[in-house]
Amino acid sequence: MGAHKLDATPETTADVFSPEHTPTLTIDPGDTIVVTSLDAHGSLRPQAFPGEQVPAMFAESRGHCLTGPVAVRGARPGDMLALRVVSLRPGGWGWTVAPGRTDSPVAHRLGFTSAAERSWLLWALDADAGEGIANGRFTRKLAPFLGVMGTAPGESAIPPRAGSGGNIDCKELVAGTVLYLPVNVAGALLYLGDGHAAQGDGESGGTAIECPMTTEAVVDIAAEPALPVIHAETPAGRVTFGFSADLNAAMGDALDAMVSWMSALLGVDRAEALALASVAADLRVTQVANGTWGVHALLPAGVLA
Repeated sequence: MGAHKLDATPETTADVFSPEHTPTLTIDPGDTIVVTSLDAHGSLRPQAFPGEQVPAMFAESRGHCLTGPVAVRGARPGDMLALRVVSLRPGGWGWTVAPGRTDSPVAHRLGFTSAAERSWLLWALDADAGEGIANGRFTRKLAPFLGVMGTAPGESAIPPRAGSGGNIDCKELVAGTVLYLPVNVAGALLYLGDGHAAQGDGESGGTAIECPMTTEAVVDIAAEPALPVIHAETPAGRVTFGFSADLNAAMGDALDAMVSWMSALLGVDRAEALALASVAADLRVTQVANGTWGVHALLPAGVLA
């Protein structure tokens, strides 16, 4: 199998998903890619002081700074990509700002109405030690993952979507994960970015530890995917997702997919699978940082004997 390196440059980055983008790299199924990505804003250097406007990849960004797209030979609509995350290495710096958006429902509920009320954390990150220090006083162990992993939808859009992934922001998608993503266009057109050195469930303030990232992954076409929608096998267990402007709907979609998966895994009907999910699976708010909220269901590894 082949190995490829893709660095973030003006020619290899995008700020939206689109089926019309020309691939920056074309690989065979089973190939390994090593991809560097900038932080979500596409910052070309760290901030010297909190809130500094630093040079960025896009002068007027429409979305996250992503590396790609990567085309996979032979991938066709109806297929599922299997993205196996081998390793994730954050860059030496990161940042967090809260509230990320002052016009969000979360900011409104907590009483934040002005950008002047924002608070910044500037992080010094040590990937070898596995920890970060913010503003010289707060220490956090690192658990890196990519906030954005997705394929191009059938039409231009900014996900997250159940049919293509995107800005998933799920902290369970660490190294050792296999993420299954639907293919909507020929070649799949895979985008990676939005490195997070660590995050809490919900990404409640609107940002995580936003940072540059180097990702090694193996990209394949799944032979027999468990589900036709986005799902993952992670070190913590099996994960299904729901995305909607309505958190209730997002929860229902995540649970529906988990019940279907458990029914097939355990050889039981959906009612019995739901009963087992009620005592073994966890429903978690993935993120409330976007207009499309996320919920994920986690069936912990080994929870059912």
